[in-house]
Amino acid sequence: MSTSAQPVHKHSAERPRVPRTIGAISNALRGARRAQFFAELLEAQQGPELDGVLTAWWGRAMLDTDPHRDRVHAAAEAGTLPTTTMDAIARRRQERTTS
Repeated sequence: MSTSAQPVHKHSAERPRVPRTIGAISNALRGARRAQFFAELLEAQQGPELDGVLTAWWGRAMLDTDPHRDRVHAAAEAGTLPTTTMDAIARRRQERTTS
């Protein structure tokens, strides 16, 4: 089985599926995760701490809105999700930059 670190779905870098805004992130989160997001958001201080909360929860929101989320989760649970090593990723990146 071939492994790849490439995204399964292509999205424009200019227009992500979930914009990095508080409103968009909260709208994308499922169930109780939205309450967790707001709890962390309200406790974070402006600056790097707040940026870290937004970045972490934006990633979770992107996963929650992935149209193939359930299939990927099932494959991960079953142990059939393709994986790769960091060495393989670095090698492929190097090959792309030199070709």
